[in-house]
Amino acid sequence: MTTFTTPQAETVPGERHAFQAEIRQLLDIVIHSLYTEREIFVRELISNAADALEKFRHEALIREDLPERDRELEVRIALDDQARVFSISDSGIGMTREEIVTNLGTIAHSGTKEFLARLAQSGGKDVNLIGQFGVGFYSAFMVAKKVTVETRSYQSDPEKGDSQGWVWESDGSGEYTLTPKEGLSRGTTITIELKDDASEFANESRIKGIIRHFSSFVPFPVYVKGEKVNTVQALWTRPKGEITEEEYTEFYRFVANAVDEPTYRLHFSADAPLAINALLFVPPDNIERLGFGRVKPGVDLYCRKVLILRHPEELLPEWMRFLRGVIDSEDLPLNISREMLQDNRLVRKLSNVISGRFIKFLEEQAKSDPEKFDKFYKVYGTFLKEGVTQDFVHGKDLAKLLRFESSATEAGKTTTLAEYVGRMKDGQKEIYYINGPSREAIEAGPYLEAFKARGIEVLYTHQPIDDFVLSNLGEFEE
Repeated sequence: MTTFTTPQAETVPGERHAFQAEIRQLLDIVIHSLYTEREIFVRELISNAADALEKFRHEALIREDLPERDRELEVRIALDDQARVFSISDSGIGMTREEIVTNLGTIAHSGTKEFLARLAQSGGKDVNLIGQFGVGFYSAFMVAKKVTVETRSYQSDPEKGDSQGWVWESDGSGEYTLTPKEGLSRGTTITIELKDDASEFANESRIKGIIRHFSSFVPFPVYVKGEKVNTVQALWTRPKGEITEEEYTEFYRFVANAVDEPTYRLHFSADAPLAINALLFVPPDNIERLGFGRVKPGVDLYCRKVLILRHPEELLPEWMRFLRGVIDSEDLPLNISREMLQDNRLVRKLSNVISGRFIKFLEEQAKSDPEKFDKFYKVYGTFLKEGVTQDFVHGKDLAKLLRFESSATEAGKTTTLAEYVGRMKDGQKEIYYINGPSREAIEAGPYLEAFKARGIEVLYTHQPIDDFVLSNLGEFEE
């Protein structure tokens, strides 16, 4: 866990030491300015614990002589609402004295002044430093009167009489203590004595809700007072061939808060231009069409299975707001508190990759199962039309998915613009269309007679948006 800060001076166990001036400044920023929601500290501490567990799992794979090698890798949270105490323990890699003094003091000797200068210049938000300085731990001081950390490294061996652990303690006011302690188990326990106005974080239901919101897919079990909270797997990280239809449906119902089954799902991974794992679903119903108002985006953004943003509006184009699911990318630079995206260029690149892949998926579905696609189009065609007019990157590709009745089709049947072009007479350069409330109303009017006489096909458009879409499109395949 890269969580603590100590001065570079030699640390004497049991003595009290003052933080450097820069660290006191950093604590003040983290506590009062950096995070907009205090509940974020739970996510940060769970993420740190998961990192420590992952490091031990890696060591256990390459070393068979590790003590306590078979001990379960887990995160446990204990709460005392009467005493207002929050405690989180992991059985991960732990820390030696040297690591606490040196490795966990990264901020103190890795350009703190430069870091603080950049933080000040950005207004405390727009800094791509997540994971570099380990300041997520300090979010605990937003809610803490006092923080106590007990830790023992996996490198300690109780059988050899080496069971040395360490206790780090601070109230965040500028001082800390470091004291040796015997008999600790491998891993780290962080105990927070909560402020009077933060007693909610000793409440069991409150903490479970935060975990389900932010850390449902952490790859290690997270227990709260003995009950496992993160029970749903991060399906997007597993190979498609290993996942059953029932698992996909259960996951869809979880992320979409639904009881039905999706019409389509798209599960894919990409390494370039960004590392992406995505699992997207198309719900069976369009609630906008049912009169329930504008649909809000429903795709969550994760980084290494940890929720970064819930349903961000800037992640995907507006026309894709009907989708539900998860996008996980390790390549997105995030600000230090993980609360907002930083590099808009990469966000646009991610958006373009996902949009292009989804359009390609719909093209494949239209070819492989036209009847099913037609049902999808009747429900979500308006969104695709919206995309033609608004998505300047993919509008031309979306136009290939449009469907219209025409004078050459049977009643109730539709055709594509590409099929229309394929049937055009020699010398014809225009695509003709006419709007009317129904096929019958259009064909009862006098306007088609001249086109019928010349054998020219005319598209029938029945919605006001259709004329706007086609006029905005301007041309199709030249």
